[in-house]
Amino acid sequence: MSHISTAVEYGLHCLLLLATAEASTPETSARDLAELQGVSPDYVAKLFTKLGKAGLVRATEGARGGYTLAKPLDQISVLAVVEAIDGKKDLFACREIRARCAVFDGEPPRWATQGVCSIHAVMLAAEQSMRAVLAGHTLADLSRRVDAKAPAGFSSSVVGWLERRR
Repeated sequence: MSHISTAVEYGLHCLLLLATAEASTPETSARDLAELQGVSPDYVAKLFTKLGKAGLVRATEGARGGYTLAKPLDQISVLAVVEAIDGKKDLFACREIRARCAVFDGEPPRWATQGVCSIHAVMLAAEQSMRAVLAGHTLADLSRRVDAKAPAGFSSSVVGWLERRR
C-alpha cells in the first residue's frame, strides 16, 4: 500500500492544469478538470473540497463558477497538497515489539525499552527527510518540469480545450 495516495497525484495534476488555465480562464470547473484526466467529476470535486479547506484553492459558485488557486504557485508546496488530501499521517507506527522478546521471560529489562526504538528512529529520520523534500518543492517547480518536458503547444492545447468548454 502506498503512503501517498493516488488522490494526491490527481490533485497535483489538477492544480497544474488549473495553473495553466488561469492565464486565460478565470475559473475552471471540477467537471472539466476531471474530463481532462479521464476521472469522475465527483472524485475531483472531493479533492477540491479538501484543497479548499486547506486554503490552496478558492471556489466560485454559479454557471461559470469553478476553482482558482488561492496562492501563487511558488507558495504551494507539494507537502501542503499531500497533507491537504491525505492528511498528516505518520510514515511508520512503532508497535514496541522490542519489549516482547521471549528471552526476557516476562518483564523486559530497562535497556531493551529505554529511549526511542532503533528501528523507529530510522523511520522517523526517513519521514523527516521525505517531508523536507516534499516541502522543498512547489507547484512552480513542478510546472517548470512539465513545461520543460511537454511539447511547445501543450499548454495552449489545454487552454483551448477549456475555452471551448466554456
